Amino acid sequence: MFPRLFSGVVALILGLVLALPVAAAELRLAEVQLTPCAEEDPGRQPDFSRPLGASCYVLSGNVDNPGRRPIVDTDVYARILDSSGEPVLQNRTRVGSIGDVSPGVHAFALRLAVPAGTPGPFDVRNARARGFNAPVRTRATEDDDLLPLEQDIEDTF
Repeated sequence: MFPRLFSGVVALILGLVLALPVAAAELRLAEVQLTPCAEEDPGRQPDFSRPLGASCYVLSGNVDNPGRRPIVDTDVYARILDSSGEPVLQNRTRVGSIGDVSPGVHAFALRLAVPAGTPGPFDVRNARARGFNAPVRTRATEDDDLLPLEQDIEDTF
């Protein structure tokens, strides 16, 4: 009788835990700026003579997690406009991921590939971040090879 009751209680608790929804959290961004990548940055590509190339830029600023728990799988969204007011990244506002954000204010930086020949200066609007209270994607491990745009950015911003 006792083992059956115990297994039933465990199954009920496990079912309740798995049924909890993954909630999204909005985080505040401040001091957001877009600057060209440093010369030694691995994400920087050589200038191409044809218009198909891309220029490396770093979007940086501060992210504020006012909660008491870390926010995971955090994505950054923004509208980036060129000097004529046209969107730099066509049909998308998600500009990248900054991973996990522990409580408090932290600096963030992520690389963007801007189409070569896009006229600057650039205007960053409606910058915001959104993450979750539990992981929603597979995590990269130390053995995973990261592309230059996915590698960490040195503190040059």
